[in-house]
Amino acid sequence: MKLLMNAALKLVCGLLLTALLLFAPAGTWSYPGGWLFCALMFLPMLILGLTLWLKAPELLKKRLNMKETQKDQQAVVAFSGLLFVVSFLAAGFDFRFGWTRVPGWLVWAAAIVQLASYGLYAEVLRENAYLSRTVEVQAEQTVIDTGLYGIIRHPMYTATILMCLAIPLVLGSWVSFVLLLLYPVIIIRRIHGEEVVLEAGLPGYTAYKAKVRWRLIPYIW
Repeated sequence: MKLLMNAALKLVCGLLLTALLLFAPAGTWSYPGGWLFCALMFLPMLILGLTLWLKAPELLKKRLNMKETQKDQQAVVAFSGLLFVVSFLAAGFDFRFGWTRVPGWLVWAAAIVQLASYGLYAEVLRENAYLSRTVEVQAEQTVIDTGLYGIIRHPMYTATILMCLAIPLVLGSWVSFVLLLLYPVIIIRRIHGEEVVLEAGLPGYTAYKAKVRWRLIPYIW
C-alpha cells in the first residue's frame, strides 16, 4: 500500500505540475492540445502503474527511484528536466500568442505516435525486469537479449524519443518541437555513459554489444 501511495502521489504531482506549465502560460483552460496531451500521457501512466503494482511491484519500485549516483548522469537528468519545463512553457505561450500552428491531421498523427510509443515502452518493461530509471548494475542482473533487445540495445530510449518528439506536435507547437529536438542528443549522451557502466559491471554485456550492433534504430545507430 505504501508503494501504491507513493506512485499515486508522484502521478498527481506530475499531472499538477504539467498542468501548471501548460495552462498558466496559455492563459486559459481552453487549450485543446494541453488537454489531449494530459489524457494521452497520464491515463496510460495510470493503467501501467496499476498493472505494475499488481503484477511487478519490484519493477514499479525501481521505476519510481530517480536518484542517480553517477555525476554525469545527474547532469543529463537535470538538463532533460529543464528542457521539458522550457518546452512546455513555450507550447503554452505559443498557443496564447499564436506564434505557430500545427495542422489538425498532424496533431492526431502525433497522438497516435505518442500512444504507440507508450505501448512500445510497456513492452520493454514486460521484457526487462531490471529496467531501473537510474544507471546501475543490479544484484544478479543478467543481459536481456530477447524480443526488442535482440534488435536494438536500448529500446526504452527509442520509445521515449518517439514519445518526446510527438508531444510538442500534440500540443500544437512548432516552437516546442524545435526545443525538444535536443532530447535525442541528451539520450545519446546518456547511452554512452550507461554503456560504460554496463560493460564494466554486467557480465556478458560486451558480447551482447557485438551481437546486437544497433543502439536505437536498426541500420542507423
